[in-house]
Amino acid sequence: MSRIGKQPVPIPANVQVQLEGRTVQVKGPNGELRRTLPEGIAVDRHEQTLVVTPTSTSRTNRMRHGLSRTLVANMVEGVTRGYSKTLEMVGVGYRAQVRGTTLVLSAGYSHPVELVPPQGITYKVESNTRITVSGAEKEVVGNEAAKVRAVSPPEPYKGKGIKYVAETILRKAGKAGKK
Repeated sequence: MSRIGKQPVPIPANVQVQLEGRTVQVKGPNGELRRTLPEGIAVDRHEQTLVVTPTSTSRTNRMRHGLSRTLVANMVEGVTRGYSKTLEMVGVGYRAQVRGTTLVLSAGYSHPVELVPPQGITYKVESNTRITVSGAEKEVVGNEAAKVRAVSPPEPYKGKGIKYVAETILRKAGKAGKK
């Protein structure tokens, strides 16, 4: 049995949880999230905690047990604190700005690249080169940050591009000159 799945998910005081069969709906200060868990997984509420249990001991149910518990815990954390990813633009002339809700990137192309966020995602730009993608749903925040990074991935020779703040780019030596 999953060690992660055995742990109960605490529910903060400012979060409301509704259970309808396998569907979990969580409301909090940062928004509302809804997810239907896979078959073979049950969610029960015990006072101020949620307990995720497999309905049988089949291999697939045991595999999904820890995943389902983590998904529910991420939903609760997302509506209370939210998630964010910070990216950094490196390169001459690379800059970002927000127009309305749209992120406009100047990333070395002949034209600016515009990215429209999905529902629940916000872009914030600090110092023209730091972009923060934030929202309540962890999966969507990660996907949107990956889309921003994919506009101009960092290259290993000069280090130009868009990278995550904690990411290190392995640099390669250029061509060796004539001796």
